[in-house]
Amino acid sequence: MESKNPVFSRQTNGRQQAWGTPTPEQLRGMYDAPSYAPPAQRAMTIDDVVVRGFITLGTLVVSAAVAWALNLGVAAMAIGAIVGLVLALIVSFKQSTNPALILGYSVAYGVAVGVASHIYNDLYSGVVFQAVVGTALAFGAMLTVYALRIVRVTPKFTKFVVAAGLGLMGLVLVNWVASFFIADGIGIRSGGLMAYGFSIAAILVGCFFLLLDFDSIEQGVRAGAPEKYSWLMAFGLTVTLVWIYLEILRFLSYFTSND
Repeated sequence: MESKNPVFSRQTNGRQQAWGTPTPEQLRGMYDAPSYAPPAQRAMTIDDVVVRGFITLGTLVVSAAVAWALNLGVAAMAIGAIVGLVLALIVSFKQSTNPALILGYSVAYGVAVGVASHIYNDLYSGVVFQAVVGTALAFGAMLTVYALRIVRVTPKFTKFVVAAGLGLMGLVLVNWVASFFIADGIGIRSGGLMAYGFSIAAILVGCFFLLLDFDSIEQGVRAGAPEKYSWLMAFGLTVTLVWIYLEILRFLSYFTSND
């Protein structure tokens, strides 16, 4: 059998020939050559995403539970939301796979979600549990829809979902600015038909983003993306689930008595 190491043998015209005495250049090459090949980077799997997803979402839930139990207040909610948003933007625009940044987002935004949930539950008893159940059902429904290929994630569908998401965020920004001059802003967060319609649209777009997340995970696994990208996939799922949860929470509050 032919040796693969050129130091020991080479093949010329199909015949095996022994090397002679190595030259100084050959000796230098042998000395400088690495003694081992660097290990190949492991490819990402679905299990990797599931584990990172549990860690990322679990960290957010624990952080939210602590903020709820300690009743940290509106100031902590504002700080957590701002820090979480900044970290989310860094991860999103840099496509960072740094676990510290991603888990930092989970902790910071978990504080904001925990305080907000506590406030809602004080005003509308039981609404938080209903929102959690609704979010779980939405996740299960979208996973089923994706697995059965009831809705296919095409480039046109992706452009529509991204455009719809940007449009919703634009309306939220306009409403916030308008609230400084007009009571209730443009009315998309104050109850009534316009608010109902906006919340329903936001929940649906959040569900569509879940389909994009599932497709990104599948494509990444199929393409053999490095294992570290499972952190980025888990981050995307967590952001989308938080979005859906908060929108369901607000939507349910419109129909829940605060007596």
